[in-house]
Amino acid sequence: MLGQSDGTVGASPQVQSSPAAEDVRAQLAILLTSPDLDAPARARKFLHYVVEETLAGRADRIKAYAIGTEVFRRSSDFDAQSDPVVRIEAGRLRRALERYYLSDGVSDPVIITIPKGAYVPHFAWRAQATIPHPSAPTILSPAKSQVGSPRRRWMPWIGAAVLLIAVLTLLAALVLWNTGRDGPARPSQASAPMPLGRPTLVVMPFEDLGELPATRTYAAGLTEEVLSQLARFKEITVLGRETSRTIPPGADAARIRQDLGVRYVLEGSVRAAAHRLRITGRLVDAGTGTVLWSQTYDEDLQVRDLFTIQDDVARKVATAVAQPYGIIQRADQTQAGARPPDDLEAYACTLRFYDYRAALSEDSHAAIRTCLERAVALHPDYATAWAMLSVLYLDEDRFGFNPRAGSSNPIQRSLDAARRGIRLDPENVRALQALMMVLFFAQQPTEALEIGERAVALNPNDTELLGEFGTRLGQAGAWQRGAELLEQALARNPRHSGYYSGTLAVYAYMQRDYARAETLIRQARLEKFPLYHFVAAVIYAQLDKAPEAAAARDEFLRMRPTIFEHWDEEMAKRNYRPEDAAHFAAGARKAGFPVPAWTAAEATLQAPAQQR
Repeated sequence: MLGQSDGTVGASPQVQSSPAAEDVRAQLAILLTSPDLDAPARARKFLHYVVEETLAGRADRIKAYAIGTEVFRRSSDFDAQSDPVVRIEAGRLRRALERYYLSDGVSDPVIITIPKGAYVPHFAWRAQATIPHPSAPTILSPAKSQVGSPRRRWMPWIGAAVLLIAVLTLLAALVLWNTGRDGPARPSQASAPMPLGRPTLVVMPFEDLGELPATRTYAAGLTEEVLSQLARFKEITVLGRETSRTIPPGADAARIRQDLGVRYVLEGSVRAAAHRLRITGRLVDAGTGTVLWSQTYDEDLQVRDLFTIQDDVARKVATAVAQPYGIIQRADQTQAGARPPDDLEAYACTLRFYDYRAALSEDSHAAIRTCLERAVALHPDYATAWAMLSVLYLDEDRFGFNPRAGSSNPIQRSLDAARRGIRLDPENVRALQALMMVLFFAQQPTEALEIGERAVALNPNDTELLGEFGTRLGQAGAWQRGAELLEQALARNPRHSGYYSGTLAVYAYMQRDYARAETLIRQARLEKFPLYHFVAAVIYAQLDKAPEAAAARDEFLRMRPTIFEHWDEEMAKRNYRPEDAAHFAAGARKAGFPVPAWTAAEATLQAPAQQR
């Protein structure tokens, strides 16, 4: 009968009892070290935290605030309503657990789930649990009976099965690889056409060079985390983990290119001795064998835990290699002339877009806009191109770059293009960034910043996104957090330093730190960007450097002579707080700009005083 066990094969475990703490911790250890759990290091830290808090009898403490501050290292003023990182990571973890228990974890006797609507985990024997299928609810079959603790009786068999599967997988990989050497290239994930000539990358399993048995686990975990981090960058195509696992250690890059059709190979190694870890990574051009990038990371396991190290190193590798203005993009720009014409038609436009973003020059704006319009006409499913086109349409409005006479409203065109990109790819960070930007300038800052938070949660490595989101936060009044994000972007990506330095100069100006503002604006050097000269003029004016202020003022007026006729509108569309807009107005008057004698921001600030 249900709930009884006579110890014979096929009987059910005691379904009324819950797994003991030791059984839950054994299952947690399997989950945290399993490459089959499709969750990044931060999600695994989330899982570890909520399970241990529950087992310690502190389930009542598992709230969004505690998770945000203790797991994701948010500051003490963390607000889960405005920063949805906990909600997003919880959803990602739920989906990863569901997929794991429906596939590779189908025989695990203990099931850990995180029910929707809360963050407290639920523990059950497999016979008790129902795992929701993505398309329809499915009740899994009961596990075979065990006397006493199911985990203790299953553990030797699970270990043997894992070892057997690992050996068979390695043998299969070697057979497939060698078969490809003697005959036609084996079918692979790379055999499908690569989208629009984007650069393609395969991550080889990180090599285990350690003296400790645990090094193999470290190397496997790091490989998985690097794959997860790289997959967040939509401008490159990363072959999946199934393909990576079939590549034997020491495989030749040229052979990988021939068999898989990839341009780049990321390889690395992990060496562990005592409590020290040395991790190396390098990016190789598979066509030439040239090492394009190499880096070594030394870590101490007594200072930081393994998951934190794994997450941090993987993020640094992914950022250096795949971010806008990163190693792959620069290599592709260098080699663009050698690429086939059908690749250049669409993909080269995206490379030129980043050059435009670095200089913010009206001279190149119109040509790249035309190029991207042609690209989306040829490839209407190219989400990233729609996102970039959205930004160029927005720049017609916010910077006055090449407005089209008789054309529809540029803000509306920008909105339409950004939303088109998101419909095509809901997790495309570039499309989310574009929507954030246009909503902000459409004077919907709350909605814009919510989109920005979502994008940053999807890819916190993307410096292009961090810089843009930090700028919008600052303009909305959150100057401190905005500056922190900009500093991160500047530290990770010095190549785009002009944009970041210019925005940080505005932050310093708003804080009345005019000396730092001058240092930063001199570092920006965005001479082709009109607003650069405006910011420089007001900074110099506040420092009583009249000649420098006059020169910057005259250059701005030459480039944008009519902007002061719409001063209040320009301040409003940037969502400056009244006190910040008024401070800009004061500096502009001191620099000699024709600012209205009484601005809307100053009137707003004066109204409460008059009411008193």
